[in-house]
Amino acid sequence: MNYLIGGLSRGSMYALIALGYTLVYGVLQLINFAHSEVFMSGAFGSFLVVHAVVGNGAGVGGFQAFLVVILGLVSGAISGALVAFVLERVAYRPLRKRGAPKLAFLISAIGASFFLSQLFGKLFNRIGQNQFPEYFDVNRPLFSILGGQVRLLPAVIIVSALLLMLFLDRLVSGTKLGRSIRATAEDAPTAALMGIDIDRTISRTFIIGGALAGAAGFLFGTAFAFSNTMGFIPGIKAFAAAVLGGIGNIRGAMMGGLLLGLGENLIPTAPWQGSGSAWIGLNWVDVVAFVILILILVFRPTGILGERLGRAA
Repeated sequence: MNYLIGGLSRGSMYALIALGYTLVYGVLQLINFAHSEVFMSGAFGSFLVVHAVVGNGAGVGGFQAFLVVILGLVSGAISGALVAFVLERVAYRPLRKRGAPKLAFLISAIGASFFLSQLFGKLFNRIGQNQFPEYFDVNRPLFSILGGQVRLLPAVIIVSALLLMLFLDRLVSGTKLGRSIRATAEDAPTAALMGIDIDRTISRTFIIGGALAGAAGFLFGTAFAFSNTMGFIPGIKAFAAAVLGGIGNIRGAMMGGLLLGLGENLIPTAPWQGSGSAWIGLNWVDVVAFVILILILVFRPTGILGERLGRAA
């Protein structure tokens, strides 16, 4: 059961990042390879705010710790949203206005990714692995279920991520902005003729995806550590999760992230036939994501759900 809880925790963070990939692909049909650095910016932004409020975390607990989690999620989301907004304005919109080929978007995304990574490394003196203040006991057990213990940190990650995913699902399926996003993803020229501001809709889509990735950056930084190079591996895995669920499909990205996290935690590290030793080993955790991706692309290239954003709701 502990492996299952760990997999859900890991998969929840992948799902939040994957949603940014799938939203941008839905409206622009391109992969935002700088999205991993948007995720990274959320970790740094939330760290600055949380550290400024609680210092080293001493004396923080109970309801105060809950408020710090909310503060971290909000500050991480704002940081990610701001970086995503600037990224769309600087790296993508000029190319879109000029009718540039898709390859130009790809090169621009890669350039923006390297720039953001080096910029944060410069601003923070390239300190190796940064740690969030210990503002609550992350290993404190909450309750036991099916022989496993649910600890505080995985519970915070899973509940926060599920609430954010539910909010996004309702936003896209039941609001005017969501209808604009879906219409733009389905047929942008027709949506423009119907009075939808395409540029504003695309910009808001980047902001929403960036906010989710930024919140995931806070959760990731709290669970592990963070640096200016932290975005690459989680970003690639989140992209694999988006493809796994069906690139361009919001619920597919959620499902893909959760399944990928479970696969990473259960396949390599779970004890095999009760022997007490890992089946494959921790060294193979990063391989699992790409093996799953290859298998999905071979047997179901459109992903598990395989629908674009415009037809998903």
